[in-house]
Amino acid sequence: MKKRMWVLFLLIGVLGLAFQASAEEGVTDTAIHIGQWGPQTGPAAPWGAVARGTGVLFQMINDEGGINGRKIEYHMFDDGYNPAKTKAGVKELQEGVGIFGWASGVGTACGLAVRDYLAERKIPWVGPAAGSLHWITPPQKYLFAVYPLYYSEAKALSGYAVSKLGKKRVAIAYQNDDYGKNGVAGAEKELSKHGLKLVAQIPVEQADTDMKPHVMQFKKADADVVLLWVTPVHAVRILGTAKAMQFNPQWMSTSTCSDFPLMMQISKGLWKDVIVANFGELPDSTAPLMLKYKKAHEKYAAKDERWGVFFYAGIGFVEPMVEGLKRCGRDLTRERFVQAMEGIKGFKGIFGRIDYDKFEPNDMFSRQGQREVFLTQCLDGGKAKQLTEWFEPL
Repeated sequence: MKKRMWVLFLLIGVLGLAFQASAEEGVTDTAIHIGQWGPQTGPAAPWGAVARGTGVLFQMINDEGGINGRKIEYHMFDDGYNPAKTKAGVKELQEGVGIFGWASGVGTACGLAVRDYLAERKIPWVGPAAGSLHWITPPQKYLFAVYPLYYSEAKALSGYAVSKLGKKRVAIAYQNDDYGKNGVAGAEKELSKHGLKLVAQIPVEQADTDMKPHVMQFKKADADVVLLWVTPVHAVRILGTAKAMQFNPQWMSTSTCSDFPLMMQISKGLWKDVIVANFGELPDSTAPLMLKYKKAHEKYAAKDERWGVFFYAGIGFVEPMVEGLKRCGRDLTRERFVQAMEGIKGFKGIFGRIDYDKFEPNDMFSRQGQREVFLTQCLDGGKAKQLTEWFEPL
């Protein structure tokens, strides 16, 4: 009898080990492990709210019962907007904890530091918090972009400046990396359609603090529009320097600087009249989902956490991921998740419409979920005046 019991326990143990060996990494009977990085410190710290917004969404979902009986275990770390730290942190969590998939993650350079690492291991990554062409040129099977392209935003703003505002001398201040260069490429493409060229394109390094040389070049070029494809801190420095130098073009900027209350606060009011591209609902929207997320913010966020664009962007970037997880049911594997994501058509959360398709190596839009943007202008008090409806600049 004892021998039979011993054999039975041994068999149960072997079957248990076999089940564990076959289970998907980052998935247990009760949990799904999701990772994200975000700059809680450093020059891009204002964008750190993205990761905190995602955390609040996951808390809300868990309190509602989770996804198909599993709670989300959220692993977020501060990379300080430093690609080396991003790479080290992702590797540590992936190989130490075991992450099913990665959500959002701020920064083009930071994302590029781990893109190939995740792709080689067939680890899903949804909603990079950067509108880089690198996510989709070429497209990758396990990477699902959400953020509309910086390239498209630059086209939208440049086209509006010329067609609606009658401007002819467009310039750009761009962060000297992939993020900024995507803005340059989009502006050049759109202006060429109108027989125009950028009158100045001035690179900005992250370490730059003195903006006088940059503004001097814009002034010398007699620019009547200047696009700002930089961090919020550098954008504010440029405006402050321009005011002191009595240079006042029409300023325009990417959605990375679309949080009007924040930009008005840190610029001490200089952000008024700036025109930006937007990827999601405005902060005071009364759309049902926005109201639901506002309540979640009030319930779960830290007391000093402001409800703003960057915060709820962290929700919008991962809404498609949550939808994909729901569609998988209990049989959650990475391959089933990819199939579920590819079935998302016309999905509408708090961002523009999201569409994916079956993976096609020659079709970048099989992995570019959102293509729509709209334009707004900053008013007194950080309010927004909507200038256009949703449209696709490409």
